[in-house]
Amino acid sequence: MRGLRFRVILAVALATGMVAAPQAQAAARKPHAVFLGAAKEVPYSKAGDPAGAAAGETELKIRALLVDGQVKDWTTGDGHDVTDRSFVVRRAIRLNDSLPEDKHVEWVWQRGPWLLVDRVTGHMTALKLPDYNPGVSQVIWFRDYGAYCGVTASGKSLYAVVAQLTVRKPVLAKKLAAFDAQDHPDPACALPEWQRDPMRVTFHPAGKDAVSYDIVPGSAVLLEDSGDAPEAPAAPVKPN
Repeated sequence: MRGLRFRVILAVALATGMVAAPQAQAAARKPHAVFLGAAKEVPYSKAGDPAGAAAGETELKIRALLVDGQVKDWTTGDGHDVTDRSFVVRRAIRLNDSLPEDKHVEWVWQRGPWLLVDRVTGHMTALKLPDYNPGVSQVIWFRDYGAYCGVTASGKSLYAVVAQLTVRKPVLAKKLAAFDAQDHPDPACALPEWQRDPMRVTFHPAGKDAVSYDIVPGSAVLLEDSGDAPEAPAAPVKPN
């Protein structure tokens, strides 16, 4: 009798566990509500953000990045949908500008790095774009590619750069001109332009002729189910 009772209890426990496991998994996979809030303007100046402010810019439009109704970060500019569940947007940073002897905290806003946001998991990743310079690089997105004028680590060369998400090396990196950090046109480049068929990007360095490059597209390798994405081979490029 005791053996029968034990087997009944064990069967009930196993059945309960089998039901609870899928329920726990379903709860873990519950999608998050991720969206950008309404835009608002905040004071802004070159003194507060010498790397990112445009000449004569006095206000910056920012929007809250909300996950399940909670503000997780602040953004500026337009976002770009990479897939139906992931998008990129530029972060806005509120920086403490107070000196040690100041009695009141002073804050300044700065344009920050680009973020990759997953709408389902709510996960955010700061993108490390090759040769990206906040004061020079204006990123224009197409699919999972970002085109912009970059500045080399030495600060002496202006490059045409195309970066692909989750790929460490740039898909395109071609020198456009010499660069002087203390004396250069503002902006150093006009906005790049994308073309779909054939896939082509055109750069407009200040004071020079436009230059175009054909991009041989590679496979998208954005892994949206986890935070880890393997490096993929860079797509070859050829000058037009």
